[in-house]
Amino acid sequence: MKSSSGIAGRIRVRPLCGILVVSSLIALWPLQRALDRARGPAAEISEVLYMPSGSLVRRFCLGYEGLVADIYWTRVVQYFGRRRMAQSTRFELLGPLLRITTDLDPQLLVAYRYGSIFLAEKPPGGAGQPREALQLLRRGIVANPGYWRLWEDVGFIYYWDLKDYDNAAKVFLVGSERPGALAWMKVLAASVAAKGGGYQTSRILWLDIYRQADTDSVRRSALEHLAALDAQNELASLNELLARYKVGTGQPVHAFSELVTLGYLKAVPRDPSGAPYVIDSGGRASLSPASRVDLRLLQ
Repeated sequence: MKSSSGIAGRIRVRPLCGILVVSSLIALWPLQRALDRARGPAAEISEVLYMPSGSLVRRFCLGYEGLVADIYWTRVVQYFGRRRMAQSTRFELLGPLLRITTDLDPQLLVAYRYGSIFLAEKPPGGAGQPREALQLLRRGIVANPGYWRLWEDVGFIYYWDLKDYDNAAKVFLVGSERPGALAWMKVLAASVAAKGGGYQTSRILWLDIYRQADTDSVRRSALEHLAALDAQNELASLNELLARYKVGTGQPVHAFSELVTLGYLKAVPRDPSGAPYVIDSGGRASLSPASRVDLRLLQ
C-alpha cells in the first residue's frame, strides 16, 4: 500500500509542474518576439505548431488549458496581422492555429467569432476560406449552444462571403429563436429573404460587426467595408444623375464642378475617405486615384 506521504508529495508536485510549464511558456514569449523581430517581416511562426492537435497539447497543460489557449489565440492574431500587413494570399497556419485554440478552450468565444472573419475574408484581407469559417463556427455552436451571436456569424458568412441568401435567411431565423437573441435578428432574416444582397442589409450587418468588435483589426475591417458599401451606393446615385442630365440636355458632363455650377449639386461629392469623386473618360462617376476606399472588398 502506498504511503500517504508519497501520495501527498505527488499531489504537491502536480500543481508545481503546472506552474513550471506555464511559467516556461510565458518566459518564452518575449524571447519569441525578439526572434521574430530579428528574423524580419518574412519570418514564419510555424514553430508554434509543435503539436498537431489541441487534444495533444491539452495533455501537457496540466489543468492550465485556458491560459495556454489564450497564448495560442494571441499567436493567431499575431500570425493573421503579419500575413495581412505583408499582403499575403497564403494563411496556411490560420485554420490549424484556430483549431488548437478552440480545442484547448471550447468556450473561447472570441476565437470563433473573429477567427471566422479572419478565415472568410478574401485575400489579402484574410484567408478566403468561408467554408472553413463555417466549420469553426459550427464547432463553436456545439460547444456553446446558448450563445446566439454565433448563429449571427454563420448567417453573415452565408450572406456576405458565399452570397447564399436563402441559407443566410434560414440561419438568421434559427438564431433569432435562441435565448437572448435580439429582435432585429428576425427582421434581418425577413430582409435577407426578401431583398437578397441589398445595400441596407449589408450595412446593418457590418455596423453590428463594428459595434461588437473588441479587436482593432476587426473594427478596421468593418469600417473599410462600410466605406466601400457607401461609396458603391453613392456612385450608383451619381451615375443615375449623370445619365438623366445627358438624356435631358444631350450633353455629357466632364466634371462634377459643372453640375455644382448648374445647381444640380450643392458641392463636389466626396467619398467616405474624403477624396472627391471624378468622372472617367467613359462619362461615369468613379473613385479618385487619391481615394482610400477599396471597392474590391465588395467583389
